[in-house]
Amino acid sequence: MCTGKCSKCIGVVLFPLAICAIISNILLFFPNGNVLDPKNITDLVWYFHGILGAGILIILPAFMMVGAGGAGCCANRCGMLLSMLLAVLGTTGGAYCVVISSLGLIRGPFCDIGNGNYSYPFQNDSLTDNYLFNQTTWSICKKPENIIIWNIVLFSLLLGIGIIEAVLCLIQVINGLIGFICGTCMRKRKTDIAGM
Repeated sequence: MCTGKCSKCIGVVLFPLAICAIISNILLFFPNGNVLDPKNITDLVWYFHGILGAGILIILPAFMMVGAGGAGCCANRCGMLLSMLLAVLGTTGGAYCVVISSLGLIRGPFCDIGNGNYSYPFQNDSLTDNYLFNQTTWSICKKPENIIIWNIVLFSLLLGIGIIEAVLCLIQVINGLIGFICGTCMRKRKTDIAGM
């Protein structure tokens, strides 16, 4: 596979991942499908790690990757260079999503522990009695309903998406560098040499 086709494949895969990340981040604003007062939403959601990090910062390089892979070969060295530079931006966005999602999972949800007192009840858990591995502690969160599972599923989804996006963008950095240095596909180069 030449670098242009590889670039195009990576770009096409990144689009649905970015859309899923944006949707997941938006869903975190509505715990269990409820509209809450903004001060009662987990504060890490406001870092927009799915919308900005794994969303917009991935869609920009994805467009360039698809464009650089245009006809299947990377005759466009400038396009491959630009796709490589934007892939670095995409890697940063994916890594940002991974960091914030990890913090969201470690910290736990912001929930009502009774009497309308919202807090992070699992913030100081040790690794041995972490809420992720001890479902009996989940009853401490009274409202919103199912907030713990909501946060675990969405932050885990964003964590996985961020890892996949960062790896794909790193692959594109290497692919773009090869495409920039080597130029066209080997198959096309052999055809040109044979025609001489």
